Amino acid sequence: MHADGIDPQAKRALERQERIPIPHSRTGLKLLRLLSRATSWIQNRNPPSVGATHDRTIPGPDGDLDVRLYLPDADGPFPTVVFFHGGGFVLGSIGTHDWLCRHLTRESDCAVLSVDYRLAPEHPFPAAVEDAYAAVQWAAATPDAVAGDGRIAVAGDSAGGTLAAVAALMAAERDGPEIGYQALLYPGVGVDPDQPSVREHAGIVLDEADLQWFRECYYESEVHERNPYADPTNAGDVSGVAPATVLTAGFDPLRDGGRAYAEQLVRDGVDTRYENYEAMIHGFMTLRDVDRAREAIADVGDDLADALGS
Repeated sequence: MHADGIDPQAKRALERQERIPIPHSRTGLKLLRLLSRATSWIQNRNPPSVGATHDRTIPGPDGDLDVRLYLPDADGPFPTVVFFHGGGFVLGSIGTHDWLCRHLTRESDCAVLSVDYRLAPEHPFPAAVEDAYAAVQWAAATPDAVAGDGRIAVAGDSAGGTLAAVAALMAAERDGPEIGYQALLYPGVGVDPDQPSVREHAGIVLDEADLQWFRECYYESEVHERNPYADPTNAGDVSGVAPATVLTAGFDPLRDGGRAYAEQLVRDGVDTRYENYEAMIHGFMTLRDVDRAREAIADVGDDLADALGS
């Protein structure tokens, strides 16, 4: 399931990341969010070019949500990919995933709508899920606002991959909106401490304490943890959801949960492409100096383009 060693480019990025551990307190979290905002601003000063970007707000279930729309350098209208960032439901933003969304726009020839959903612990489950589904509903209902042609996909990485999968499940169970594809990038689904990926790779990007803290921030009870809209692996039947791409990373503690969900999709008859990037680590598709990150984004872009006809 993984290579003999971590890709050298990814290993160098990991060494830089390890200088700033994930805090397990609200005070530390606030400081890390501030640092992340400043770092993102610096990193995004010379971004990959797209046709245009538009920052705006859209209506959410508990107030407006910030979004950023990325448009291809072409004449629209375009299929729309509603994107949800990762960060364990407590970190991440439009800014932290700007580079990824720009490359996804370029590779897919789709418009990408990146959503700043509410974060835990201030807003525990189901706040992020409600925001994600509301954003998909809005994009489907107002195609002119996103230069859209009516075709919709969802995508996300890590916690955002979970939200994308849940949005696809909700759309299937609630009679819409119609979602044409879902791209789940090392999603945080079906994670179990006894899985080999957790036992063998906890401590690479994410350790067991990090995973536990994210759970405690996001869920208020064990009942919530068993909710299919918290984790779609809890669903008894996912046969109605959109076709999917599921990517995992060989040295990621979340690898086996993502693979298990891909297998669940296949068992229930959902057309699914699964790929494990054997020498990669969790979060690798946001690592700008890792060649395999761009290759993976290009592959996902091709999947979205093929599925949506862009």
